[in-house]
Amino acid sequence: MTGEAVAARVHEYAWTGHKPGLERTRALLAALGNPEASLKFVHITGSNGKGSTAAMLASVLTAAGRRTGLFTSPHLYRFNERFQIDGRPIPDDALTRIAERVLAAADTLGEHPTEFELMTAIGFLWFAESGCDIVALEVGLGGRLDSTNAIPAPEAAVITNIGLEHTALLGDTLAAIAREKAGIIKPGCRAVLYAQSREVEAVVARVCAEKEVPLTVTDPARLTPLSSGLDGQRFTYRGSAPLLLPLLGEYQLNNAMTVLDTVGALRARGWSISDDAVARGLAAARWPGRLELVRRHPDLIIDGGHNPQCAQALAVSLRQLYGGRKLIFLIGVLADKDWQHMVGEVLPLAKRIVTVRPESERAKDENELAAWVRAQGVPAEAHATIGEALDAALALAAPDDAVCAWGSLYSVGELRHLLGLC
Repeated sequence: MTGEAVAARVHEYAWTGHKPGLERTRALLAALGNPEASLKFVHITGSNGKGSTAAMLASVLTAAGRRTGLFTSPHLYRFNERFQIDGRPIPDDALTRIAERVLAAADTLGEHPTEFELMTAIGFLWFAESGCDIVALEVGLGGRLDSTNAIPAPEAAVITNIGLEHTALLGDTLAAIAREKAGIIKPGCRAVLYAQSREVEAVVARVCAEKEVPLTVTDPARLTPLSSGLDGQRFTYRGSAPLLLPLLGEYQLNNAMTVLDTVGALRARGWSISDDAVARGLAAARWPGRLELVRRHPDLIIDGGHNPQCAQALAVSLRQLYGGRKLIFLIGVLADKDWQHMVGEVLPLAKRIVTVRPESERAKDENELAAWVRAQGVPAEAHATIGEALDAALALAAPDDAVCAWGSLYSVGELRHLLGLC
């Protein structure tokens, strides 16, 4: 059975209509022998940057000689991508065997676990069976009631940038959302927080004080960018030697700060992680589909940012990389997102836009999107498939142009497949 066949079976158990909580996950893990109890974790939550942070940290830990699990969501093209050890996704045969065991255990429970709860159990079981030393564990949604929070106290609880998201579930203020995300902080761990609004910092500091958890807040004043270009970024932080990060976008330096302070927290917990391992791990870090330069002449950048904050960060990064040059955009968005705000962020950078409908029932019609773009004064054309849209965008580009394909992780995964990257 392929990873996608496993995914189809898991997706039968949608979370809609289920009350949030940890009871189903705990019951499922107990039925599987509590594989999470044998593992060490760095638990990572936030609104933006948590996936990049998890990927960078996993790369550093692998470079330090630790057998490192990485659990992230969503996947770009293959379901297997969600579960990785030392940078390699779970093989189909292992995924099939473990998923069948998890689904059989789930069938014995009074209330069937949801799809993400099943995925969490699959990851924990594989990481435990494979003898992982530590797992970089990305939260799915929120923190306090997310199924990943069924773990014991992690080595470090990490909170990246927090914005207004999923307000119906998490609360309609930054403070309320911060409280939900701070629910991953448990007595016995250390905590790391990306420096942000006083409102968020106050909430997290209060939770840490209540639970007697040491807290490190990143210090942007101690970050010194040295150079930045299409080959990556060089920087120092808290007096470190110069470090290379191949990930593009100034915002990735914020995530790198969070990673470096998490390394400090792990060292305080007794983990041996050399400065050389940190440098090699950051230099080897990869996070596909996020401001990823996949070809040159013309440049083709693909990015899966799918909310207004991501769109704003993308616009800032493209201005830094290309100055005043205007780009060709290939855009597909979901209709239930704040797509007008999102697309509006990049309109000033666009000389032409090609639209496409992502492969999702929630997708925005490509013709309607193109019409809206034209009404804003930017030339646009619509195409029915991602392959046609990519060909059209590249045909519009001269060798010294840049094309940015952006707007939906659904489209990004298909693009990477078409380009032979996955």
